Amino acid sequence: MKIEKLLLSHGGGGEETYFLIKNIILKYFSNSILDQLEDSAILIDSFSEIAFTIDGFTVKPIFFKGGDIGKLAVTGTINDLVVVGAKPLYLTAGFIIEEGFLMEDFEKILQSMKEEAEKNKVFIVAGDTKIVPKKELDGIFITTSGIGKVIYKGISCKNLKPGDLIIVSGSIGDHGACILSEREGIKFNVELESDCESLFPLAESLFNSGIEIHAMRDPTRGGLAATLYEWAYSSQVNILVEEEKIPVKPQVKAFCEALGFEPYHLPCEGRLVIALPERFAKEALEILRNHSSGSSAQIVGKVLEKSSFPQVILKTLYGTERVLENTSGELFPRIC
Repeated sequence: MKIEKLLLSHGGGGEETYFLIKNIILKYFSNSILDQLEDSAILIDSFSEIAFTIDGFTVKPIFFKGGDIGKLAVTGTINDLVVVGAKPLYLTAGFIIEEGFLMEDFEKILQSMKEEAEKNKVFIVAGDTKIVPKKELDGIFITTSGIGKVIYKGISCKNLKPGDLIIVSGSIGDHGACILSEREGIKFNVELESDCESLFPLAESLFNSGIEIHAMRDPTRGGLAATLYEWAYSSQVNILVEEEKIPVKPQVKAFCEALGFEPYHLPCEGRLVIALPERFAKEALEILRNHSSGSSAQIVGKVLEKSSFPQVILKTLYGTERVLENTSGELFPRIC
């Protein structure tokens, strides 16, 4: 497939993003570290393993129920370090801002970043600011990078084994439903709120428990479906998930039904998806549920056999099975 022009869908986290990375970007930048395609690169020296990541944030609206672009930038970068087994240590922040942006709003964003960094004992140690002429940018975009020390080794999207169970730490789709409803002015009886939060306190309890973890992800762009497909492709396995076991809040389910979406495709910004051997699943579930951020954690599926043509299968509420489609096209622009 030849790409003439980049589309919004190439940044959506689904099939088109995977194609862009694998077939275009890696053609120029391929190396043994980048080719792993983890959320953070693992850099090894004589003394330790360091995780390094970068992310860009363009969310609209900038302020939303449960957070803002500043909080999202810090939590998103922290979480990309966490899911490779790292303790976040340092961040950088780059701001590209439209001329005329309100200083009051900029300071609110900085305050959110400060609070989230302090909560996680992370230092913002470098940055850059650019102002562009009015109408050449919509408000403010933020790029953050992060460095962390690997404290739990061996987590990788290539490590799934047949028989592994899949755990989700909480309800899915909250962030995507919140952003879309606020952007489009869609009102529900129960207000939708983003799940935006840092995941290190939740993950640290797992790291310290001695539980064997094969893979871990925060299901952001592309949602749960994109995460499961990434794992399936990387580990060359089939995966089965059960619809009745996947936690979805009633208001998110109503939002999806009203607009024809599936919650599996909606982004999260404060959830862990974990693959681990079955013998550790019960203990992991207990640890997660003892933390406020993981109180609704559920075992949602399992890894099936090895496959040259990996698929993710959804067992429906009616007991039938169908292929869970990966995210395709750009359903949710400016979501993070």
